[in-house]
Amino acid sequence: MTTSYDHHRFAADDLQTDAAHDGAPAAGAHTQSAHTTRPASRQAGRGQHPHARRDENVEARGFALYVGFDEVSAAASGVSLQQLVAALKETAEALVPAIKTHATLAIAPRGAGGRDVDVVRLALRDPAAQRARQQERQTQRRGVVIDFSRQRVLVDGQEVALTYKEFHLLGHLVEHEGETVHRNDLLADLWDEEAEGVPNERTIDVHVRRLRAKLGDYQEIVRTVRGIGYRFDRHADVAVKAD
Repeated sequence: MTTSYDHHRFAADDLQTDAAHDGAPAAGAHTQSAHTTRPASRQAGRGQHPHARRDENVEARGFALYVGFDEVSAAASGVSLQQLVAALKETAEALVPAIKTHATLAIAPRGAGGRDVDVVRLALRDPAAQRARQQERQTQRRGVVIDFSRQRVLVDGQEVALTYKEFHLLGHLVEHEGETVHRNDLLADLWDEEAEGVPNERTIDVHVRRLRAKLGDYQEIVRTVRGIGYRFDRHADVAVKAD
């Protein structure tokens, strides 16, 4: 049997959880999750779950079985992920010869953490897992603290590693809250031409992009004014501690 695979990757920040989430499907999605406690052959033909609500406008066209099992654990068990996929496909084809199947591998950064099955569900965009992840992020939001006295920035309670230039760039914009600061003014105020050479506007853009990336979900506090420069807008989730 020949088995082909898609490989689904996703950002490492989606893996920073060990919690299991089985929330309701996202709005508009028609996804059903089943926890199997009996062999599939014994489940077949038993009909619809007595508590399931039937929508006459939709029909079930198949199912997804999320299998959380990493390569190292598979090897320790004397198998490979490819062998497991092939065995499952063989079982399905033995039960229903005309069945069509498709296998997809979930790829994650090494050491990213999280339960294997949660990693797979997020990588394959399971609606229930995505909704639960979003809810978790909402409960974890603690905002941004810009602490001038300690020269540090906290995002949701965690200190972010800003460079000297990134911190002072943010600080300069904060000091001019609500004002559009021209790129040339930022260059003049933050760069020492004699010691660092003559920078250009592209230099500012690169630093702003890196700063925003470190602000995560709050990057909109540094806004771009097209053709001019940048502006800091106070946000309800931002607290500024003065010297």
